[in-house]
Amino acid sequence: MSTFDERENAFENKFAHDAEMQFKAEARRNKLLGLWAAGLMGQDGDAAANYAKDVVKADFEEAGDDDVFRKISGDLGDLASEQQIRDKMKELLAVAKEQLMSELS
Repeated sequence: MSTFDERENAFENKFAHDAEMQFKAEARRNKLLGLWAAGLMGQDGDAAANYAKDVVKADFEEAGDDDVFRKISGDLGDLASEQQIRDKMKELLAVAKEQLMSELS
């Protein structure tokens, strides 16, 4: 295998790894977001865990975060503004990435 082939293979592996990590981070963010929203709606325990699973599943409806936002926004109604939800999504993505990195080390 030539040096070029080795470099190409390394870049492909890094791309696949990065894509997998992004997927895991977004799934974890969605779970954390679901738990946060469940708390705002007065749910806890199994009800909150089940709601968080529903939020994770909502992310498979379409590409991007809009499907998750619509689910959370629709369910919360007046309990949180659009900006609060979007800020929480951003905050929890950072938390999810940090948690994943901690697990890898």
